[in-house]
Amino acid sequence: MSKIWSDQNRYQKWLDVEIAVCEAWGKLGRIPEESLRNIKEKARFDIDRIEEIESVTRHDVIAFVTCMGEYVGADARFIHMGLTSSDVLDTANALLLRESSDVLINEIKDLMASIKRLAFKYKDTPIMGRSHGIHAEPTTFGLKLALWYSEMKRNLIRMYAARDVISYGKISGVVGTFASIPPDVEEYVCKKLGLTPAPISSQIIQRDRHAQFFTTLAIIGSSIEKFATEIRHLQRTEVLEVMEPFAKGQKGSSAMPHKKNPILSENIIGLARLLRGYAISATENVALWHERDISHSSVERVIGPDATSLLDFSLNRFKGVLDGLVVYPENMRKNIDLTKGLWHSQRILLALVEEGVSRDEAYTWVQRNALPAISGEAKSAFKDLIKKDKDITSVLSQEKIDAIFDITYYLAYVDTIMKRVFNG
Repeated sequence: MSKIWSDQNRYQKWLDVEIAVCEAWGKLGRIPEESLRNIKEKARFDIDRIEEIESVTRHDVIAFVTCMGEYVGADARFIHMGLTSSDVLDTANALLLRESSDVLINEIKDLMASIKRLAFKYKDTPIMGRSHGIHAEPTTFGLKLALWYSEMKRNLIRMYAARDVISYGKISGVVGTFASIPPDVEEYVCKKLGLTPAPISSQIIQRDRHAQFFTTLAIIGSSIEKFATEIRHLQRTEVLEVMEPFAKGQKGSSAMPHKKNPILSENIIGLARLLRGYAISATENVALWHERDISHSSVERVIGPDATSLLDFSLNRFKGVLDGLVVYPENMRKNIDLTKGLWHSQRILLALVEEGVSRDEAYTWVQRNALPAISGEAKSAFKDLIKKDKDITSVLSQEKIDAIFDITYYLAYVDTIMKRVFNG
């Protein structure tokens, strides 16, 4: 990603646009063949020289065009003919964002492959599902990962859409009316560069396109943050169901040698905050004065390379977390058993309802046994309390209660869900 946003590549994109425009003018007979050949053979740039010129002109595109002209000579009069700076900048920026999109799309696919591998490896590994941070009912660690895969599949679709919406060029002059350059030039340039001509533009390509692009990056970053947050919670000492990779020789704390902190996930969470901030900046760039002002320019010089690079880093980092993830199935099972079967409460409730007990009454019966079991006040397991409750046992037999307390009931549709995620 750093190569994409390097000065060398950025100026090369500007050169590609300028040369394509000259070729289009040549096809229209506005640039002599010999002059066009000379431009294509000699046009180049030198970054140090551009910076030297810009120190005087205070205008980067003028400095660039001047530098090109020094290599080309007299035929340089045909370079930048009919263009405004944004014709070059916006069209070239579309190329840079498209290149960045291709990198990010590949990284998303790589991460999805890692998630899928783990999802199938731990498809049948039970883990306690939690709502509000509290034990709910069992699921499997593989289903947690399948959920992430499904979300990343949506993010992949979003990224393709963002690539499409940003892959537009404009060569339409100072207010988009083609007053100094005909639409044929725009058509030629965009086709050669693999872009779509904006149907209408002002001096710039409209920034709602960029807002969609950077918001997409923020959404993807937020998904990775969500996954990283789960890793952090599952790594807590009291839970310890998974752990980030911890390299040989790595140290977790300057003071406490025992520490293994989830720093990789924490880094990812911090970067997601930056990505959301960049999305806000991009949406604020949509409303410019009239046909254009320059308030968006300074923002995009930062968020273009930064946002794409940060998401690239986050995707790679989280893939590394998953590829080196330490999983503790025995701790998952231990935590499932922590509440001694409390998570069967809904099944008891439903069984009572199926036998004709009103829902409210059944809820009361189950809850009066569940709450003392949670607090430890009863000093008995939930199942034992249920089997001693006269109201419940008047409806449910001891054998029926034993059958209800079976974890396999909760995992009956694991394969069905996996097929829906990975074959759908």
